[in-house]
Amino acid sequence: MRIEALPTPALVLDADAFEHNLALMAGRLPGRRLRPHVKAHKCTSLALRQRAYGHSSFTCATIREVEGMVAAGLGQDLLLANEVADASRIAALLSGAAAAAGDVRIILAVDSDATVDIAARDGVRDVVIDVNVGLPRCGCLPEDAGRLAQRARGKGLTVHGVMGYEGHLMMVSDPAEQRDRVEASMAKLLSAHTDVGGELISAGGTGTHQVNIWANEIQAGSYALMDTQYMQHPFGFRQALGILGTVISVSTKGWAVADVGLKAQGMDHGNPSIQGAEVLFCSDEHVTFRPNGERRPSVGDRIIVLPAHCDPTVACHEAMWLVRGDQVLERWPVDLRGW
Repeated sequence: MRIEALPTPALVLDADAFEHNLALMAGRLPGRRLRPHVKAHKCTSLALRQRAYGHSSFTCATIREVEGMVAAGLGQDLLLANEVADASRIAALLSGAAAAAGDVRIILAVDSDATVDIAARDGVRDVVIDVNVGLPRCGCLPEDAGRLAQRARGKGLTVHGVMGYEGHLMMVSDPAEQRDRVEASMAKLLSAHTDVGGELISAGGTGTHQVNIWANEIQAGSYALMDTQYMQHPFGFRQALGILGTVISVSTKGWAVADVGLKAQGMDHGNPSIQGAEVLFCSDEHVTFRPNGERRPSVGDRIIVLPAHCDPTVACHEAMWLVRGDQVLERWPVDLRGW
């Protein structure tokens, strides 16, 4: 199939840029130094490609992602890096056939007495203590991590270590400043690990993967796809993800409209980009843009819209299409989306 045959809007993944990204990251963080975060792509076909590059452990953000990874045979070492108030679905996975064959391990993040008790109540076996390292989100105080670990072990849970997310530092542009601030965040995590113990010091993301030398595994996800926010500091990665759109209206006033609106992409990081054009705004079903050159687009022209944030963009689509130039190579279901 040629790319022109795809109905739009269509999520497309440039095969060459994608493979470049996987190879580059595997060279920097080989094997278990990287625990790829599947929330970025929500696609087990893509996760299989990450495993082919040597990464056999994965990070998930939702129980739905955990369920899909187990169903796809990718559940040997999963970290659900998020607190939950009901872990009964995890217990169901741990009692299934795959678990009986020794092919499932699910580590759950906990950060409070309540989440420790929920994990124990609902049959979870393995946990990691989530520590707040500066991002005002989940995570316990570093000085409380040891007590929580002791509580978890007292309830029969295996505590594998600590995790923390320095998400507020992903886009710090000055290398020296970023390194200093990441070091300060990781000092909190290492202090907590001294009290907690365990084999895992899990942290990081695409934006800090080259700086964070203190964590022994990095939870990067966006590197495989990239988006316009991360391409401000590309780290050697290439823009692989785009949304194929069709021009549906052209104004005599100089702007044009394509069928890639709010419902086709994540907008929390701002407007998307279109090569050779200025994006004016997005509405429910439309992106309005002004071409920079003299040539006006025509109704029916195909364009590529580059999203500002890959994670929520992927979640808007049922499938992504692996392409090389004008050729469609494969259709990959976005099978981890939903709740």
